[in-house]
Amino acid sequence: MPASSRLLEGHELTSPYKSLHDSYVSDRRDSRCPVSALLAAACLLLLGILLAVTVIEVLKNEDRIHEALNPPQTQTCCNQTDPMEQSSIVLVESFPLGLDYGRNVSAGVDLYDAWKDLLSRASEQIDVASFYWCLTAEDISVNSSSDRQGRDILEEFKALPSRNVSVRVVTSIPTLAPNSTDLKVLKERGVQIRRVNFGRLTKGILHSKFWIVDGKHVYIGSANMDWRALTQVKELGVVIYNCSALADDLQKIFQSYWVTARSNASIPDPWPSDYDTGINQEHPLLLNLSGVQSQAYITASPPVFCPDSRTRDLDAILSAIRGAQDFIHVAVMEFYPASKFFHHHGYWPVIEDALKRSAVDRNVSVCLLVSCGQETDPAVWPFIRSLDALHSPSDNINIAVRVFVIPAGNQSHIPYSRINHNKYLVTEKVAYVGTSNWSADYFSTTAGVALVLSQNASGDSFHQQLRAVFDRDWSSPFSHPLADVQRIHDCAFSTSAP
Repeated sequence: MPASSRLLEGHELTSPYKSLHDSYVSDRRDSRCPVSALLAAACLLLLGILLAVTVIEVLKNEDRIHEALNPPQTQTCCNQTDPMEQSSIVLVESFPLGLDYGRNVSAGVDLYDAWKDLLSRASEQIDVASFYWCLTAEDISVNSSSDRQGRDILEEFKALPSRNVSVRVVTSIPTLAPNSTDLKVLKERGVQIRRVNFGRLTKGILHSKFWIVDGKHVYIGSANMDWRALTQVKELGVVIYNCSALADDLQKIFQSYWVTARSNASIPDPWPSDYDTGINQEHPLLLNLSGVQSQAYITASPPVFCPDSRTRDLDAILSAIRGAQDFIHVAVMEFYPASKFFHHHGYWPVIEDALKRSAVDRNVSVCLLVSCGQETDPAVWPFIRSLDALHSPSDNINIAVRVFVIPAGNQSHIPYSRINHNKYLVTEKVAYVGTSNWSADYFSTTAGVALVLSQNASGDSFHQQLRAVFDRDWSSPFSHPLADVQRIHDCAFSTSAP
C-alpha cells in the first residue's frame, strides 16, 4: 500500500476533528456558528493538512533512504556478468619432461606461465586451496633440477605480502606432504594459513585445487601446489580472467574451508545464507568468454559442504553423461567404481552404470582414458577391463578404454610422478574440468570443485579446445589399448593383465 494511502486510512480512524463535526454541532440549540468557532475550525483543518503533507514527505524520504541502503538484487534468473568485464578463458596444461608428441600438435597454455601471469596480476588478494604444498625437491628428499619452476613460484608467493597483497592458503589434514617447509616459510612472510581437518570432519581430505585472484581471476585444475605438477606430471586446468561473478561464487567455497579450519569447528547444518549461490545447473551464469557465448557454473563436493543451492559435483557429471547424444570423452587419472579409503571397499557403480546406459540405451560413443604409472593401484584393473569388454560395434555398443602411460625414463627416482593427472569430461554439449578422481570417496567425503561449461561448439571455443586435447591424447603414442598393457613396464597394470 502506498504511504499516502496508509496515511489517509490512518487519518480516517484517528482524526482529531471528529468532535467538531455534525454530532458536536447538533447539540447546540443555536444553529448559527460563532465566527470565532469557524476560525478555530479552519485553523485546525489547515494545520491538519500541513501535518499530513509533512508526514507523507517523511515517509517518501524514508522509502528513498531504504532503497539507497538496500539496492534491488540482480535477478538470479538471468545471472549475467557485468557487460563492462571483458571475460576470457584459457586452457592450461603441463607436460612431464621428455613427453614429446611430435610436431604440429596443439596444446594449452603452459601451466607455469599461467600461474606466473596470475601472480603478476595480483594487486590485492590471492586465495589458494590445495591438497598440499611441495614446491621444492628437498621436501621429498629428492635432488632434481626439475624443481626450478616450483622454486620460482614459491619465491613469487613469498614476495606477495611485501607488495601489500594479502594471501590466504587452505590445505588438508591429512596431507601427502607432512615434511613440507613451504607453508612454514610462507607463514613467516605474512601469508595466512589454515589447515582443514577433513579427516575428522568427513573422513576424507581437501582435494580441491583452485586460486582466486583479486576477486576476478580464477584458476581451477588438477595441479596441486607441487613442483612435480609443473615438470613431472601431466596436468590440465582452466583460467578465467575478469569474471567477478564466478570468482565471488568460488569465494564462497573457499570461505567454507576457511571457517571450518578453526579449532574444533563443525560443519554447519544448514549452511548460513551467505554461502548460498544463485549460480548452478538450473541457473548457470550467462557470459561471453573470449568472444563465445557461454553458460557456466561451479560444482562442489562433498555434499555436506554444499548448501542446497550448490550443484553437487557428482550430479553435474551424471547430468553431462545422461544428456550426451553423440559422444562422451573422459580423461581421469583413476576410474574406480568403489570406495577406496578408510576401509570401506564397497562397490559403487553410479558413474559406471551411467556410462553403460549411455552406450547401450542411446548408442552414445564412450571413450575412457585412464592413467597408469608405476605407483598406480592395480585394483583399478578389473573394473576398467570389464567396462572395455562391453565394446561391441556390431551391436552398436561403443565403449572403448585406453591407458595413458608416460615413460619414466631417467626420472623414476621421483615419487608420484610421470602420470596423467587430468580430471575432465567433454561431450558434444558440455565441458567439465574438475579436481576429483572418479571413485566413491571423492564425491562422498572429499572436498573438490569443478567448472561446468556449455558453449557453441563451433569455432575456437574452450569446448572445442578441450575436445582437441582429448583427441590428441587418445591417438598419441602414449595411449594404449588394454590388450597391450602387459608389455608396458612403466604401468602397474602390466603385472595384473593376463
